[in-house]
Amino acid sequence: MSISTTSLALPPTRSRLRRRLRRYGPAWLGGGIVLAWVVVALLAPWLAPYPPDAVDVTSRLLPPSAAHWMGTDTLGRDVFSRLLYGARLSLFAGFSVVLLGAALGTLVGIVAAWARGIWDEGLMRLTDLVLCFPPIILALAIAAALGIGPVNTILAMLVVWWPKFARLARALALVQRSQEYVEAAIVLGL
Repeated sequence: MSISTTSLALPPTRSRLRRRLRRYGPAWLGGGIVLAWVVVALLAPWLAPYPPDAVDVTSRLLPPSAAHWMGTDTLGRDVFSRLLYGARLSLFAGFSVVLLGAALGTLVGIVAAWARGIWDEGLMRLTDLVLCFPPIILALAIAAALGIGPVNTILAMLVVWWPKFARLARALALVQRSQEYVEAAIVLGL
C-alpha cells in the first residue's frame, strides 16, 4: 500500500475557508482596526497637517474643507490633527486599564480561591460591593473626586474593571483546585 502525498497536504476548500472566515473573521477585523489605530498613533507627528495645540482664533468653527479635513474647533485648532494625537492617549489609557485591571483582578481572584475561608469571603464581598454600583456612575464619581487628568481617569476606570476579572479568575482557580492532580499534589505535600 502506498499513501499518496497529495492526500496529506490538501489545500483548504471553499467551505473550510468560509467556515474559518465566519469563525475568526470578526476577531481579525477587530485586531486589524486596533493595529491600524496603533500605527496612526505612532505616525501622528508625520500624518497631522497642523500641530494639535496651535490656536488660530481667526479660523474658529470652520466647516470641513481641503485645508481642515474635519473642520476646526472653537479655538481654531484643527480637529483632524487633534484626533490623530488623541489616539495616543486613548490607546494608552485603554490598554493600561485592561492590563492593570486584569492583573489586579486575577491576583485578587486567585488569592481568594487559594486562601478560602475569611479571606475568600472578604475579597469576594469587596468585589460584590464594587459590582453593585453602576460602572459608569462609579467611574464618574471617582474621577470627580480625584480630579482632572489621564492618570486619575485610568485609576477611576481601573476600580470599575478589576472586579470582573477577579470573579472570573476565582471561578477558574476553584475549578482547577478541585481537579484530581491538585488533590494528589496536596496529599504528596506539595
